Amino acid sequence: MSEIKKSKDKKRNSKKRIIITLFQLIFIALIIFSGYKIYIWYTENQQSEKILEDISDTITIDSNNNDYSIDFLKLKEVNPNTVAWIKVNGTNIEYPIVQHTDNSYYLTHGFDNSYNSSGWIFLDYRNKLDSLDKNIIVYGHNRRNGKMFANLLNTLNEDWYNVEENRRILFITENEKCEYEIFSIYKILDEKYYLTTDFKNTSFKGFINTIKKRSIHDFGIDLNENDSILTLSTCDNNNDYRIVIHAKKIE
Repeated sequence: MSEIKKSKDKKRNSKKRIIITLFQLIFIALIIFSGYKIYIWYTENQQSEKILEDISDTITIDSNNNDYSIDFLKLKEVNPNTVAWIKVNGTNIEYPIVQHTDNSYYLTHGFDNSYNSSGWIFLDYRNKLDSLDKNIIVYGHNRRNGKMFANLLNTLNEDWYNVEENRRILFITENEKCEYEIFSIYKILDEKYYLTTDFKNTSFKGFINTIKKRSIHDFGIDLNENDSILTLSTCDNNNDYRIVIHAKKIE
């Protein structure tokens, strides 16, 4: 073999080793990055769980009539932005609700206001619970660990919504304890229509007719312009879709 050919082979082998080394370094970097992301995800989930554990003593349940009492003073010591409490029957959704000056902050902050990709359950910044808002809107992430509003996925199943008790939602504020009954459940592409809170220029009657027609099941509930509703919203399919629940205030 000539010296020239040996030199070429040597250079070729050297390039192969460099390429292999680069791929190995990239692979190692991806493993490290993935491990870091998993660690952060786990840590944030644990942080959310600890918060729930820490505030568990703010709830009192009368076992005789399943009556809930919420200590809002204690909750506000942890987070002054606390405005309500929600419990969705047939799910693990049972959280204090917070409200900020926008609909972005609690997408990335926990109940203790620390950064957390789990976010928290929050009220639309436009809603005023001390007024006669016709559409109270509550948001939450669809977490892969089944927390926040992830259980709203279950509401799309016939086995879930055919259980009458599951259709009730408890919504408690400092001044009122409300019960809502679900009248519409659906999955839809990301949009703004169902998030309407101001009906000065929009017909509320037309609004409720539209969202009733969207439902995957006819719940047989009548509504009129004097009613008020509760809307729950979470994401699905990498944020392309929204899972939406509408419920009528019954007491």
